Amino acid sequence: GRKGGHKGRARQYTSPEEIDAQLQAEKQKAREEEEQEEGGEGETGDPKKEKKSLDSDESDEDDEDYQQKRKGVEGLIDIENPNRVIQTTKKVTQLDLDRPKELSRREREEIEKQKAKERYMKMHLAGKTEQAKADLARLAIIRKQREEAAKKKEEQRKAKDQAAMAGKRLQTLSLDK
Repeated sequence: GRKGGHKGRARQYTSPEEIDAQLQAEKQKAREEEEQEEGGEGETGDPKKEKKSLDSDESDEDDEDYQQKRKGVEGLIDIENPNRVIQTTKKVTQLDLDRPKELSRREREEIEKQKAKERYMKMHLAGKTEQAKADLARLAIIRKQREEAAKKKEEQRKAKDQAAMAGKRLQTLSLDK
């Protein structure tokens, strides 16, 4: 037979009741921590926190330095990389909404393509493009053929009417005799 390894152990499943109980406990713990933090701020009277709440101008600069968390050994070694771009968030007051938006190459090409298509359609409707001229020539030929077919049909109808009239005359002449 096989020898059982460490991966062949029996699996243990947690029941839904246990999962619910764990979630309830975590929520309760989070609430207690929030209450302690709220109560702790007022009781300790930390001068740094009070200063930040009073001076909003200085707190913005302190918050920016505080928010940048350093990963790995970045906190131990200062790196001077001129190619590294530090992302900064702009405030609403710093945004310049009046200047025109810079379009990407694809957006510019798409706009140019649409304008060229519109110009072509205007010229096509005016009959100035090669395709429009070819279409108009085809239409003229078709009109001519239709007119000729209509004339031919009209002539055949007149000939038929005349034959019918001639046949009626013969019948009336034969009946009169």
